[in-house]
Amino acid sequence: MPKVVVTPKGTGVPIAPFSPGTLADGIVYVSGTLPFDKENNVVHVGDAAAQTRHVLEIIKGVIETAGGSMADVTFNSIFLTDWANYAAINTVYAEFFPGDKPARYCVQCGLVKPDALVEIASIAHIGKS
Repeated sequence: MPKVVVTPKGTGVPIAPFSPGTLADGIVYVSGTLPFDKENNVVHVGDAAAQTRHVLEIIKGVIETAGGSMADVTFNSIFLTDWANYAAINTVYAEFFPGDKPARYCVQCGLVKPDALVEIASIAHIGKS
């Protein structure tokens, strides 16, 4: 099966050469997602929980556009700028993954825009297991 680009309706133009998601062989790969609005401005400045919710809603949109759901997510890569936000990020994260949790890792680092506090990339298996 060839790769299919996944772009939810209403998605803004990315700030770099990438697609919001790709689908290949029943697997959705969601690009690193930042708390941006359609004009690539950071939303909810200073609020890690609200930024995390925004990011996960965007990821949910990519996965649903590809035909899956958040229950299909098998792996997340989480990048945060400050470990002080870890608890707030986890609280919101747990709301999006109430059942079996996907595997993941979490790394503290700098992000492309200083006001962004969190970035998440996901992999979801929507094909037959």
